[in-house]
Amino acid sequence: MDIRNDIKYFMAREAVTFKQLAALMTEKTGKKYTINSISGKLIRESITLKEALQILDILGYHIEVKKN
Repeated sequence: MDIRNDIKYFMAREAVTFKQLAALMTEKTGKKYTINSISGKLIRESITLKEALQILDILGYHIEVKKN
């Protein structure tokens, strides 16, 4: 699973830019997010599961866990 490419793919599908995503994340969490902070977390692969779930929720998606 490559979370960086997955999130970028879903952003492209929903026509959401990093600028828009940063504003929506700031609004949703009350924590200041910028284009660079989100992009950097994705590049460094240091994004938390909580943040990834929040981003996917904003984009209208969710993660489903199933036993193999």
